[in-house]
Amino acid sequence: MITLRIAKLGKIKLLVASGMMLIMSIAMFFVFEGKASAHGYVNSPSSRAALCASGVNTNCGLIIYEPYSLEALKGFPAAGPADGKIASANGQFAPLDQQSATRWSKINLSPGPTTFNWNIKVPHATSSWKYYITKQDWDPNAPLSRASFDLTPFCNVSYSGTPGNTYSDTCNVPDRTGYQVILAVWTISDTANAFYNVIDVNFPGNLDTVAPTVPTNVTASNIATTSATITWNAATDNVGVTDYRIFNGSTQIASTNGALSYNLTGLTSNTTYNITVKAVDAAGNVSAGSNSAAFTTLTVIGPDIDPPSAPTSLHVMGSTTSTTVPLMWNASSDNVAVTGYQVFSSNTLVTNVSVSTLEYVVSNLSANTAYTFTVKAVDAAGNISAASNTLNVTTPAAPTTYPTWSSSTVYVGGNKVTHNGVNYEAKWWTLGQAPGSAGADVWKLIP
Repeated sequence: MITLRIAKLGKIKLLVASGMMLIMSIAMFFVFEGKASAHGYVNSPSSRAALCASGVNTNCGLIIYEPYSLEALKGFPAAGPADGKIASANGQFAPLDQQSATRWSKINLSPGPTTFNWNIKVPHATSSWKYYITKQDWDPNAPLSRASFDLTPFCNVSYSGTPGNTYSDTCNVPDRTGYQVILAVWTISDTANAFYNVIDVNFPGNLDTVAPTVPTNVTASNIATTSATITWNAATDNVGVTDYRIFNGSTQIASTNGALSYNLTGLTSNTTYNITVKAVDAAGNVSAGSNSAAFTTLTVIGPDIDPPSAPTSLHVMGSTTSTTVPLMWNASSDNVAVTGYQVFSSNTLVTNVSVSTLEYVVSNLSANTAYTFTVKAVDAAGNISAASNTLNVTTPAAPTTYPTWSSSTVYVGGNKVTHNGVNYEAKWWTLGQAPGSAGADVWKLIP
């Protein structure tokens, strides 16, 4: 009898303990759910990232998998993403920063009341929603910068609370003509970040569909071994010509912002070129090609003793890690032809790259270490240019790693793991949900 009572008592204690664990797990779920990282994007009118995810925009890169992740420091325009990286929220999704009058699909929009709808993957405490628009005379063929926008938001909504999985603002869009870009900013109140979405729009009520006239009297002069000057007469347009594109055959090789001449450099000696020019307006309409100006660059006489010009604008292009630095530079020119480039760390040659390569990722570096990089150009005769500008870069400290995630381990909120080289923190109790997998919202990335 005593044995039976003890057994029953043990079962009761086990059931009570199991129930308590279940209640605690549920409570932890709701506690940590409120602390989840925020993610969201504008799906109406569809943002550039949303149109990438739906396949309307192409060649977008990895943003097609996570259009809700365009996150950068808040505080625009005083802070936030850098000029030239506004569309990508500071470069993590760099293809979004490609900018021209014809690169992106556009949503037809009319001035006046417009509802902007956000699709919110994970809600978060919010302080404001702001909407900016480009100036009427912005340059659609230049990288998006603060100078592109009217920096006073046309819609500024203060907010105190946490939105649901959708959120909408109805704003009075200013009067514009042709192609414009709207920047929507969702500012988070309890983190340092905000979400940035650009929306490419056309105003159909005043839509410009008329292409400029054809540029005329294209001529080539000052022809040398590797250069020539191209000039032409201006095209006209019902609104206004914004730039000219210069082609060799069917390949565009240069452009100008309205100038009527261009000095081509970096050409190959003893080579025939067939140059045409097309005019472009602000709406992206392109004229037919001009007359062709054909010329042949001069032949080099005697041994080649002239080195190429020094590469220019050596800079970091992309994200620096604790062991890698991505370099990029502008091409050199030569009296015959550049054949390649040499990349140096201090005075040590790191690598040689071909003439068609204007970038290189230096690897196997040490964390938290200062490096000095330069690049030199080389021609077929072995002449080496002067060094480019000096680029000083300090690699960041090595990222912290945590115990490797295991499918058989129970994790609770605050536990940190490393999985597939990425660090995660559990938001609540979990077992068997792999970090980074579909539906595994229990895990958040550790920056």
